[in-house]
Amino acid sequence: MEDFELEIKARVWIWEGTSPWYFVTIPKKESSLIRREFRHVHRGWGSIPVFVRIGKSNCKTSIFWEKKGTYILPIKKEIRHAEKITNGDVIKLSLLIENII
Repeated sequence: MEDFELEIKARVWIWEGTSPWYFVTIPKKESSLIRREFRHVHRGWGSIPVFVRIGKSNCKTSIFWEKKGTYILPIKKEIRHAEKITNGDVIKLSLLIENII
């Protein structure tokens, strides 16, 4: 399979544990497509490595499968600060899954 890229618009939410993390939930339609095409490359905790671009910032990270039928994407602190992203913001992002064999 060739590289797979999606443009997504999603709301940022915070998981408030002992060390809070910020996430976006990949919509169900896109999550189902990713799951169908890339299930064979899942790693620990159902993760898939991705390249993400938000605004002028980009990074390598992973998306994680949830039992709800969606993936979640953690938003790194450096990107949140550079792009002035906070809990509740709706952001546009580009998600790239590179050709994985």
